[in-house]
Amino acid sequence: MKILEKLSAKENDLYGKGGAVIAFLGDSVTQGCFECYLTSPTTLQTVFDNENAYSMKLKKILHTLYPMAQITIVDSGISGDSAPNGLKRFDRDVARYSPDLTVVCFGLNDSTAGLDNLERYASALDGIFKRLKEIGSEIIFMTPNTMNETTSPHLTDELFQKLAVNFAKIQNGGVLDAYVARAKEVANENGVPVCDCYAKWKKMAAYGVNTTELLSNKLNHPTRDMHWLFATSLVETIFEN
Repeated sequence: MKILEKLSAKENDLYGKGGAVIAFLGDSVTQGCFECYLTSPTTLQTVFDNENAYSMKLKKILHTLYPMAQITIVDSGISGDSAPNGLKRFDRDVARYSPDLTVVCFGLNDSTAGLDNLERYASALDGIFKRLKEIGSEIIFMTPNTMNETTSPHLTDELFQKLAVNFAKIQNGGVLDAYVARAKEVANENGVPVCDCYAKWKKMAAYGVNTTELLSNKLNHPTRDMHWLFATSLVETIFEN
């Protein structure tokens, strides 16, 4: 990818070349949301910890490889967000930063609307990819993690248990599978590289890993350690394309 050329140029000409800007457009996982807690019997809030989000872990890896290159991270993830809303806020949250590379990751929240929402999701992703091309940004579409497959015994509050049951239906019923598959089709149609983290989560589950317990809220937010999987996978994708 051209961003590697830019990082390399900066590494070899500190004063003569500019740094790189990497933007991230997505939902709560992108924003760096982890554990959830009740604010009332029927409402909840999340723990925000951006320093442990995969965007910052990617920056650490790239700084290890290119220690003299300035790298600006624009984290435009918003908790609870969807692809259509990501397209609506594109100019405000992405375009004005003129990113060299933009990582897009949506699907978790979109899938909760069911299969009837699938083409609206696909259309929004297509719009995001086309807008990124218009502003000259390189693009990676990163597939999300899996949601909970079971109700964790760590969930003792009724609201969390209900959410776990609903999310498990989406995960085990193939709804999120369909969203990821459709997103990959849209990415391929637009010539956008795919960083397929979802496939890695599915493979872990197939080999006996309790992926539900790899979620900090036992629903849909990966633990801080699991954000390294996203970061290292992105590095692989950057170097392979």
